[in-house]
Amino acid sequence: MGRLYVVATPIGNLEDISQRAIRCLNEVDLIAAEDTRHSAVLLNAYGIKTKTTAFHDHNEQDKVVELIDYLQQGHSIALISDAGTPLVSDPGYHLVSAAHAAGVDVVPVPGACAAIAALSASGLPSDCFLFAGFVPARAQARLKFLRRYRHAQLTVIFYETPHRIVDSLGAMIEVFGKERHATMAREVTKKFETIRKASLEALRTLVSGDNNQQKGEIVLLLAAEEKDKALEMSQEAEAILEVLAEELPPSQAASLTAQITGLKKGILYKAVLAMRPDVDD
Repeated sequence: MGRLYVVATPIGNLEDISQRAIRCLNEVDLIAAEDTRHSAVLLNAYGIKTKTTAFHDHNEQDKVVELIDYLQQGHSIALISDAGTPLVSDPGYHLVSAAHAAGVDVVPVPGACAAIAALSASGLPSDCFLFAGFVPARAQARLKFLRRYRHAQLTVIFYETPHRIVDSLGAMIEVFGKERHATMAREVTKKFETIRKASLEALRTLVSGDNNQQKGEIVLLLAAEEKDKALEMSQEAEAILEVLAEELPPSQAASLTAQITGLKKGILYKAVLAMRPDVDD
């Protein structure tokens, strides 16, 4: 049996690679890269001549059988993504899962990760956090996705693309409120790295007024909800409200939920409007 190495690579600054990663990439029989042309920049910088093969979202499931067979013949493979740690919003899950099923050793070679790097410099609590991945592109899907984290009692980490950052910040204001604090980390480790901690409203103003802030890779880190606000409504009450809000006008949904739960109608009414910003009473 060969070994599958999951190797983290730099997320921008080519110096952010470990000696172990360089040695591993030199010694394996094959490098499975998300984009071989992109990875060639890193490999050439360190004189790594190992053969590469493309392994990305579009060919992952078809390529898994081929790579597992190669591993079972006793060869070793290093899996790398375009930047950072593979499988963190990048391809690789199917290959790693199949390797475990086939009895192939999977070895992590740790290193850079945009989410963790941004968290470390965010100024937000880092003892407990949740990585939520990319925010959906479509407006309604985005709002539904964000509502899952409305009462999160930990730091929530999102990835976002530059052309959607203004819309995402707007959606976050709808769901979390304009005063909720967050940190935007843009182009982490790169030349134009920007890390700003402020209210969501202030971040949207910053990004809307500066096209340069709408470029590059972006990590958004949302602060936990204040506990006194989170205690206003239990998960059970919120579930009841969501069901009723789908079928009834906001005021009626709030009134019935208040009768069931004993909570104040005003609090519930505001919650309905946050859930259904597209609906008028």
